[in-house]
Amino acid sequence: MFRRIGLIFLLINCGAAALAATTPLHDGWQLQSACKLQATGDTISTAGFRPEGWIATSVPATVLATQVAVGIYPDPYYGMNLRKIPGETYPIGKFFANLPMPEDSPYKCGWWYRREFAIPAADKGKTLWLHFGGINYRADVWVNGKKIADASEVAGAYRTYDFDIAGVADPGKPNVVAVETWAPGPKDLGINWVDWNPAPPDKDMGLWGDVTLGTTGPVTLRSPMAVTHFTDASLKEADLTLYAELHNASDRPVTGKVTALVANIPVEQNVTIAAGQDQTVIFAPDQFAQLKIHNPHVWWPYVMGDPHLEQLTMRFVDNGSVSDQQSVDFGIREITAEKTDRGYELFRINGKPLLIRGGGWSQDMLLRQNPERLRNELRLFRAIGLNTIRLEGKMETDDFFQLADRQGILVMLGWCCCDQWERWKDWTPENYTVAAGSLRSQMLRLRYHPSLLVWLNGSDNPPPAFVETAYRNIEAEMHWPNPILSSASATPTTVTGPSGVKMTGPYNYVAPSYWYLDTKHGGAFGFNTETSPGPDVPHVASLRKFIPPDQLWPPAEDWSYHDGGGDFKNLDVFDTAMHATYGPAATLDEYERLAQTLSYDSERAMYEAYSRNKYTSTGVIQWMLNNAWPSMIWHLFDYYLDADGGYFGAKKACEPVHVQYSYDDHSIVVVNSTYAPVNGLTAVAHVYDTHLKQLFSAEKQLDAGSDSSNRVLTVPDSVFQQGSQVYFVDLTLRDARGAVVSRNFYWIPAKLTVFDWDKTDYTHTPALEPANMQELRSLPQATVQAQLHEHPSPDGETVVVTLRNPSQALVFQLAATVRTKDDGLVAPVLWSDNYIELMPGESRTLTAVLPQHPPAGLVVKLSGWNVPEQSLSLAGR
Repeated sequence: MFRRIGLIFLLINCGAAALAATTPLHDGWQLQSACKLQATGDTISTAGFRPEGWIATSVPATVLATQVAVGIYPDPYYGMNLRKIPGETYPIGKFFANLPMPEDSPYKCGWWYRREFAIPAADKGKTLWLHFGGINYRADVWVNGKKIADASEVAGAYRTYDFDIAGVADPGKPNVVAVETWAPGPKDLGINWVDWNPAPPDKDMGLWGDVTLGTTGPVTLRSPMAVTHFTDASLKEADLTLYAELHNASDRPVTGKVTALVANIPVEQNVTIAAGQDQTVIFAPDQFAQLKIHNPHVWWPYVMGDPHLEQLTMRFVDNGSVSDQQSVDFGIREITAEKTDRGYELFRINGKPLLIRGGGWSQDMLLRQNPERLRNELRLFRAIGLNTIRLEGKMETDDFFQLADRQGILVMLGWCCCDQWERWKDWTPENYTVAAGSLRSQMLRLRYHPSLLVWLNGSDNPPPAFVETAYRNIEAEMHWPNPILSSASATPTTVTGPSGVKMTGPYNYVAPSYWYLDTKHGGAFGFNTETSPGPDVPHVASLRKFIPPDQLWPPAEDWSYHDGGGDFKNLDVFDTAMHATYGPAATLDEYERLAQTLSYDSERAMYEAYSRNKYTSTGVIQWMLNNAWPSMIWHLFDYYLDADGGYFGAKKACEPVHVQYSYDDHSIVVVNSTYAPVNGLTAVAHVYDTHLKQLFSAEKQLDAGSDSSNRVLTVPDSVFQQGSQVYFVDLTLRDARGAVVSRNFYWIPAKLTVFDWDKTDYTHTPALEPANMQELRSLPQATVQAQLHEHPSPDGETVVVTLRNPSQALVFQLAATVRTKDDGLVAPVLWSDNYIELMPGESRTLTAVLPQHPPAGLVVKLSGWNVPEQSLSLAGR
């Protein structure tokens, strides 16, 4: 629906380079509450208005993010500061998205964004486009004293807007844009945080997306896309189909030429488009033989190969002049999905199956954008060895998706749960309009990205038939090129049938054996779209950044405020399991040590169980990968980008070629997650009691086929019945030259956790009898010798730590961290391995890549269950 001034013209700036000028309107904005103003939009949007007392800001920025940036409110992430901000009065743990804005909240008012901008005089006569990449939730938009759209037209957090302002703009003179924004209400399709964390009191209202000014000729060309189909499994021929969306903004028909240069191959066709009309232009390979590409350079996820990108440039040429042009980087790749013989959803990339191993992603709670932070988060993600990020309702920036393309990271995305988005029976007529507009906007903005794996039309629930049908029609109209799921749950629909996926939990702590033993809920079968062993308590150095000193120990109100919401408002399940399994913690440092070990063990088991069972298991998404604010739950690295025990357990499980132990049948399994066979391997297994008496030893030579899971050894049951409370399983995998490919060490209880299966709910399966491994608290003391070496590298200084155990006792759960000399946090640090064990006389080498600009005075701190803590100073630091 494209219309001239005064009404919405939906058009996508897809993050591509355009021949016509595009000017970011990033800086120079001012912000003020409408409740503090007498003036109205027709005055505020004129050059003569004086915005005295307004707050200077840049865009994108929500209202609260702006207030925090200028110091009106202290860090809302520290302690309970968020609760001290006016309007943050809803009950702790409740979903603010489902509640009305308090009457006395300063965010119940509208908030104005205002900016003056210049348009070159030479642009007179051109078509001028004012683009908004995201407005939460409603807005009146004014330019030069005239309202060009009102809140009935501009509604929806995930819609994008382009306004033709040629009729009101004054090239060569000062121009003003003023936008009055309003927060979403409980009946709106806004941005929500479910039970992940609190919601800010402004509900993230404001201009959260980019604002730009562009110029074109009479016809715009947007959302170019190249879709790939391989003719056979050899991938030697790729048929490309090109798409682009045209709009004629003029009052006359225009006949012109659409040209495309795709992977350096030119094609063109003539097009006539009527006045004020929209048109999709398509280049199909059966009409343009050049688009049958031989021996293409294929895009792969980074775990499968090279994420190679090609370029597509498309233009509309009117009477020899370029009216508009867009360029995008794309990948020659094809993603398909199918049901296995057990009905589980299996994804194929270029015809090859892929076990999806990923994590749920969150933006910052105030929607603040930080390009350096984003890049560090993706570095941490790839260092684990995961392949997929899931976005639930958080439509990330163009920068995010472009990085995912370049780095070969797959992305699942779709709508959010737990508020009006899934309360279809309560939808208003406006909800239907906003939902359709949001889907169109995001389809057109994102469809060309090779990183996109699948779109989900629902999260916890699939939409009813009439909504799903409407969604599917839009997706077909937008030529969405990838698989689509009705929801993240197993609920079938009458439109598309079974989803092939499940979201049966758990989300709270379960013992490692759960993932192997469960056959009805979240265990390692099928595709679990969101699940985890629950809490992951940050290191003390991170805790100090958001918990006041007097609240650090014992845990108090500030701790629980940084848990989740809903049914996850405390750590009771986690703490009870930790106490039963390892014994009580008397100090904060002891609690940290026990919590990291619990998280390491449980995260490793989850990913390992799914890996062993491929392709009976087809995917698992850890809930979550990261946090929107500092949190005690659901992450693999914390808000401050510090990787803790759970991170390294997941990293261990996701090694490309990996040896692992099975809790259900004592089998030793070699998993090859690469797409090349690895021959000449030797798997070695040793089992010890806690006194290091060897109870079992075996080795097996094998060839691991590509993308395979291989049971190679089995430890007899009797080995675990030798009177010890805990048994150590020490596994090594060597290549044909004898080099270590994988090393893995387990502590196995003599009696596994007994689960109360009948009391399973979506949060977890309770333990009827928790495993008891408190014998580990009595391990004999050991010592560690350590040496440091430092080397420069392009990604940051690399520290090499050589470790040796000269004692006769096992070194258990040895953790290496980089800290300042006063024990301050240094992050992110990318360690090759961590939370390791050293047998007597054993040596290991760890490497760590430091941040690009680390602080002075750094030390490497070594700590473990049964070794004295030591710190080693880094030279020159």
